Amino acid sequence: MFDQLREDIGSIYDRDPAARTGFEILTTYPGLHAVLAHRLTHTLWVHDLKLLARMLSNVARLFTGIEIHPGARIGRRFFIDHGMGVVIGETAVVGDDCTLYHGVTLGGTSWQPGKRHPTLGRDVVVGAGAKVLGPITIGDGARIGSNAVVVKTVPAGATVVGVPGRIIERERDADQRRRADTAARIGFDAYGATVDAPDPVANAINRMLDHIHHMDGRMEAMSRALEANGIMPHFDHDADLDAVVIDSPNPEPLKPNPSH
Repeated sequence: MFDQLREDIGSIYDRDPAARTGFEILTTYPGLHAVLAHRLTHTLWVHDLKLLARMLSNVARLFTGIEIHPGARIGRRFFIDHGMGVVIGETAVVGDDCTLYHGVTLGGTSWQPGKRHPTLGRDVVVGAGAKVLGPITIGDGARIGSNAVVVKTVPAGATVVGVPGRIIERERDADQRRRADTAARIGFDAYGATVDAPDPVANAINRMLDHIHHMDGRMEAMSRALEANGIMPHFDHDADLDAVVIDSPNPEPLKPNPSH
């Protein structure tokens, strides 16, 4: 039990830069208090002391603002940041190392008995105000954006935003990797800029990066053609190489500018 408590406190240190001491976490973090209370109520629930479990769960909700049904199954190192308004239903399953922010609902869409609530894999992050509804599965490492409403299964590693939730990023394909490489070379951070992002600025940046890549290819071909005709030596598109003067009859490499 104490090993698990140390794990919980350590995970909060890792994910919350505001955390300063273990004593502060233990005494002032309602997310931790709700998880500790749930472990007790879940033990009572599985031992068929359901009424007592529900009563203690209700007391924990009054003190923390977080409602976790005693029947829910919660993994290790689960962190609820801020926590107010979080609701986790009876048949929900939360994997290890997951993080939920305030206002999150892991809810059901049916009154029928049986599995009604979502299953979260390992290392899932659900942003503030998001609603994950129904007996769906959220894959390992997925990210749910703030205020998203998710009613369909999400593959591992995906990012979901919007109402209804839609996937805006999966594992990067060749085009996305090429854009990232081009952006890094020209000094632009393209983090989060994906083709499917519902953001006209991100789409415009992706088109610009595609155009730069196309122009690089054309410049490479021109450079090799000039070299083949003896006009000037070929140069690679590499910032570490010296620039070449192209209007001189005897091209000489320029010395690097130390100010760059």
